[in-house]
Amino acid sequence: MKTLTKETQALITPEGAINVLKAGNKRFVDKVMLHRNLSEEIEATASGQFPFATILHCIDSRVSAELLFDQGIGDIFSIRIAGNFVNDDILGSMEFACKLAGTKVILVLGHTACGAIKGACDHVELGNLTNMLKKIEPAVAAISEPKEADLRTSGNLDFVNAVSKKNVELTIDAIRSRSQILKTMEASNKISIVGGMYDISTGLVDFY
Repeated sequence: MKTLTKETQALITPEGAINVLKAGNKRFVDKVMLHRNLSEEIEATASGQFPFATILHCIDSRVSAELLFDQGIGDIFSIRIAGNFVNDDILGSMEFACKLAGTKVILVLGHTACGAIKGACDHVELGNLTNMLKKIEPAVAAISEPKEADLRTSGNLDFVNAVSKKNVELTIDAIRSRSQILKTMEASNKISIVGGMYDISTGLVDFY
C-alpha cells in the first residue's frame, strides 16, 4: 500500500472518503485486511502527511479507528476522548485537519456499550469525570423512552446505545453550530460531516 500524497489526497471527494472508510471496515469485518509495510509508511510520511479523514471517537480500548477502518500511517487524523463529544480544542483540531491539512470527511463515531455514556446515564460524580459527563447528559435527556427511572440507567443496554447514537447526532450539530469554518466547508461540498456507530460485538460500523 502506498501512502497518500498531496496529489492523491486532492483527488478524493467527500463521498469518496466515506466510501474508503466503508470499504476498510468491510475488510476488517471480513478479516481480509490489507498487508502494510509500516516501516515504509513511516519513511514515506516523514516529510509530510496528507490524511483523507478526521475521526472523532472514544478512548475505549476496543475502538481503534485505524484498525476498524483498516487504515495505515498517515491516512487519518484520530481524535479520541471519552464519549466522543466536542470542545473548543477538538473543534480547533478539526478545523486544522480540514482547512489546512485537507481531510475530506469528519466522522463522529460512537460505539455500543460505551462506558462514558453509561456514566452519563447513571449521573456518575467522580473528580474531573463529573464535569466531563455533564457534556454528554443532554443526549440522555433527549431520549424520551423509557420513562421509568430504573430503565434509564447503564443496566439497560438498549437505552445506553440509544443515548450513544443521540450523542453522535448532538455532536454533529455542535460541530456545525460552533465552527463556521467547518459549516462553510460542508455547505460548499469541500467536506462531509457524518456519524457512525461501531458495534463492539461484530466490528461493523453503521454510518448515518
